[in-house]
Amino acid sequence: MSLNIVTVLRMAGADMPDRSPRTLFTFNSKSDVSQVATGCDADIGGTSTVHFDLDESTAAEDRSKDPLAPMRPTARFWGDMRLGVRPEYQGKIRGGYAGFRNKPRPTLFGEIFEDVSNHTYLALRVRGKGHPRTRNSYYVNLQTDGPVTTDLWQHRLFFHREDGQWEDVFIPFESFVLTNTGEIVQHQIEMYREKIRTIGISILGGNSGVEGPYELNIDSIRAVNEEDVTTNIIKESTEGSQWERHAV
Repeated sequence: MSLNIVTVLRMAGADMPDRSPRTLFTFNSKSDVSQVATGCDADIGGTSTVHFDLDESTAAEDRSKDPLAPMRPTARFWGDMRLGVRPEYQGKIRGGYAGFRNKPRPTLFGEIFEDVSNHTYLALRVRGKGHPRTRNSYYVNLQTDGPVTTDLWQHRLFFHREDGQWEDVFIPFESFVLTNTGEIVQHQIEMYREKIRTIGISILGGNSGVEGPYELNIDSIRAVNEEDVTTNIIKESTEGSQWERHAV
């Protein structure tokens, strides 16, 4: 084989998209937790609470009882979901939300973004705890490098275990719905997956009139493809997104 042919083949191989699983964020140390921003309706006059801290107890979990137990510290997103607002804000604001997301990551050479254009699914290793009433009120939120900073791509976070144990949740990127300030955008467009600025999770009790303690452990967020999916819940997640077009 000639040198030129070898060179061409090597170049062709180098241009192949990388489909291997990509870890976008981990939540296993105090440093990881410090890179997260939180907020809730109390910031504008509501009465909900929000906390995001390191749960050291998950480092000692028994994997023989829960095969997906990380056996390392994980982050804990928790608080109380309340629909009421302070008296001076009655009739002016709507309560019932809390959330977290990674902080923007500026550098001397520009902001750091995540490119997930070669991957099909967002994978989250999570554990839903808290009161049963609040388990079905979580949403996953993606912000891209788009011209409208209040745009968010949202998808309901469906838990498939009822025992409060760890699970991997896989959400197709194509099933996220474009929203703006909590409302579905009428003209949906394709997500700009080459530049994901922030990824986060919120709990929206105000949407469904849900109040109570909430608690979610999170170990990692990854971008994966179909060959990496370890459950059979893909179709359910996609159908759930279509239903959410009328429920967000």
